[in-house]
Amino acid sequence: MPHLTVEYTPGLFAADDLEQTLLEFNAAVIGSGSIQKELDLKSRMIALDATRVGTEAGLRGFVYAQLRVLPGRTPAMRADLSERIAQVIRARCARPAGMTVQLSVEVVEMERESYVKEVL
Repeated sequence: MPHLTVEYTPGLFAADDLEQTLLEFNAAVIGSGSIQKELDLKSRMIALDATRVGTEAGLRGFVYAQLRVLPGRTPAMRADLSERIAQVIRARCARPAGMTVQLSVEVVEMERESYVKEVL
């Protein structure tokens, strides 16, 4: 806990730049002060093999980020986390010519009772 997953239309992030982008995501989330131990944050970026936005023709893409956290953060803290993640996306995401790219971020609370975490 927490887990950050960023899914995106291929071509929006350079493959050779993913490590730096992940570092910026992690720094932004840790910088919020609402995550106690930096070692607990796990993040990943996933270029999706097939995507579709809407039904009409045209170049359309998206970036969707989900941060899963255990309960205990106020709505204001969760909103701050969402905005921090969105800022990194705005700064790092390519904007291919002629493509409309949608950005969405959400913070989701996990159920503490069913979550298992241990160091192997």
